[in-house]
Order: sequence, then structure tokens, then C-alpha cells
Amino acid sequence: MGRELSVVVWAKEGCHYCGEVKQYLEDKGIKYETIDVTHHDERRDILEVKYGVRYVPVVEIGQDELYEGVTKLGIEHLEKVLQKFSTSIISS
Repeated sequence: MGRELSVVVWAKEGCHYCGEVKQYLEDKGIKYETIDVTHHDERRDILEVKYGVRYVPVVEIGQDELYEGVTKLGIEHLEKVLQKFSTSIISS
């Protein structure tokens, strides 16, 4: 049962906020996967079903069977969720 953090960034080409999120994760040394929704409305449909939004960036952070989606703009929201997961890693 790995405790590795899984991070997925839903993004699109030309999205300034998406770039900020990716840069933040890179600066922190956090590996992530990108799902590009550019020209893929079906991927936006998935976001709508999961989170009720069609915009990006959306960041999914997970570990084991638990995950949380960050849909609010602003690095502070991302940091808050990352802190929650890093605390659970330390306490395990």
C-alpha cells in the first residue's frame, strides 16, 4: 500500500492560472500528470460530472483511495489540500 501522492492537473493551452499551478508544483518538487482539455469537450464533461465545473485548472490530489479536487483559483487553496495530505503521510 503505497503512500505516494498522486496529483493530476486538468489544464488547457494558453491558461495562465494552469501555468501558475504547474510552476508551483515543479518548484515544490511535486510530480504531476496533466490532462489537457484543449479541443476535448468530453474531458470538460468529466469535470462537470465530478465537480460541477467546466473550467480549468482543476487539481486532483490523492493518496490510496482518498482524493480531493481543488476547483478554486489561487495557490492558497492548492496549498491547503497539499498540507492535508502531507500531514496524513507524516502521521502514518
